[in-house]
Amino acid sequence: MVKKAEVVVIDSNIFIIDLRYQSDRNFAVNSRFLKLVAAKRRGVVSLINLLEIVGILSFNLNERQLLEFYGYFPRRYNIDIIPSFSLDGHLPELNIKDIMDVMTQRASFGDALTIASVTAYIPNASHFVTWDKEHFTGKMNAEVVTPKEFLKR
Repeated sequence: MVKKAEVVVIDSNIFIIDLRYQSDRNFAVNSRFLKLVAAKRRGVVSLINLLEIVGILSFNLNERQLLEFYGYFPRRYNIDIIPSFSLDGHLPELNIKDIMDVMTQRASFGDALTIASVTAYIPNASHFVTWDKEHFTGKMNAEVVTPKEFLKR
């Protein structure tokens, strides 16, 4: 059996804690995880997740700040955006059947978009790291872990 290269896909909530909730009880572990992934250059974020983060921040940032954040995000965290990062690009092309298949496993539309996007565009992911482990376990090819569990490996 061929072992997957370590490609770590990171969920939106990891970045939201880092950006907005420094008093969160998981902030220190979250920060250590992000620093480790940045140092190893193995982190990946789906475009769907990046747009979710930008949408959350849109309530507190103006247009210029949002565009600057979008452009700066991959450098700030030393990660890749899949499948595309260009503002002139398109949303990932996903089959509705694939999204419906995920939702039949009891997933919200947002989580189903993330799962379908990761499955289609990052099939070699070794890990999906999230604080909402129960939302994703058993619905992806990657091993689903929390930042705390990832750091223990």
